Amino acid sequence: MHTHQHAQHSLCYDVEEASFHELVVTRSHEHPVLLDIGAEWCGPCKVLTPRLEKLAQEYGGRFLLAKVDADENMRIAGHHRVRGFPTVIAYSRGKETDRFHSAQPDGFLRRFIDKLIEQHQTETGAAQ
Repeated sequence: MHTHQHAQHSLCYDVEEASFHELVVTRSHEHPVLLDIGAEWCGPCKVLTPRLEKLAQEYGGRFLLAKVDADENMRIAGHHRVRGFPTVIAYSRGKETDRFHSAQPDGFLRRFIDKLIEQHQTETGAAQ
């Protein structure tokens, strides 16, 4: 049983159109998901994504980071009416709850993530 090693890596993962529903919408019923929509050529994306990955490790599974390359997955970007990159969208319980644009300072990222986790936990309480 080597599940622990795998779990460490699955806090951050790439998502494509085919896997979007399962890896973002379905998973967000269990855990809050941050959907990071960026592009290879986007400077701020290269700054933001590693910081989100670091936070995902630090939070130890309290949220998941789903990364989308918009050039490869135009439908996901279109579906979310993304105007620019990076766009980060918070998912909880199968729906979008919040979003922000461009690279933000760590303090902002932590507040955004904490709010998402808190909201997700509150909804669990309400559902039961």
